[in-house]
Amino acid sequence: MAYTAEDIKSLREETGCGVIDCKKALEESSGNRDKAKELLRKRGLEMALKKGDREAKEGRVESYIHNGSKIGVIVEINCETDFVARSEDFIKFSKDVAMHIAAMAPKYIKKEEVPADILVKEPNQAEFFKQTCLLQQPFVRDASKSIQDYLNELVAKIGENIRVGRFVRYKVGE
Repeated sequence: MAYTAEDIKSLREETGCGVIDCKKALEESSGNRDKAKELLRKRGLEMALKKGDREAKEGRVESYIHNGSKIGVIVEINCETDFVARSEDFIKFSKDVAMHIAAMAPKYIKKEEVPADILVKEPNQAEFFKQTCLLQQPFVRDASKSIQDYLNELVAKIGENIRVGRFVRYKVGE
């Protein structure tokens, strides 16, 4: 065993994953923290894919008004249970997404929503998706991950399907 209980605890605090998941990841990686985090991230993506088909009828509507009251956002974030909708992690996520929308002004939630006639005009579709689709945009508080990555981390941590339902962004003069 190349890790201690303290290693499990710190990995759990850093990733938000369960104790058993952290222990298994450390065992599989022979105590290597970076490899363990990568294993946990991959498992989180797998979990998010499995839960993606489940119905998400609960959630919350979050609003954000930027300093100066010139930009405002209303966003609906859905989950499976009202218990999760009231959790600290879910509330933090919804506030972060509302603030992100105010800052980055996406036009669509995901790339599948972009109309074909607009997509045809774009020479670099990958870059277009990063600029206009919420889930593909780099998160404003941590550019190393996208909003989709942030969402997948939350799904892995909470264990429920979570999705962005819809949003509206208002800016004075637009």
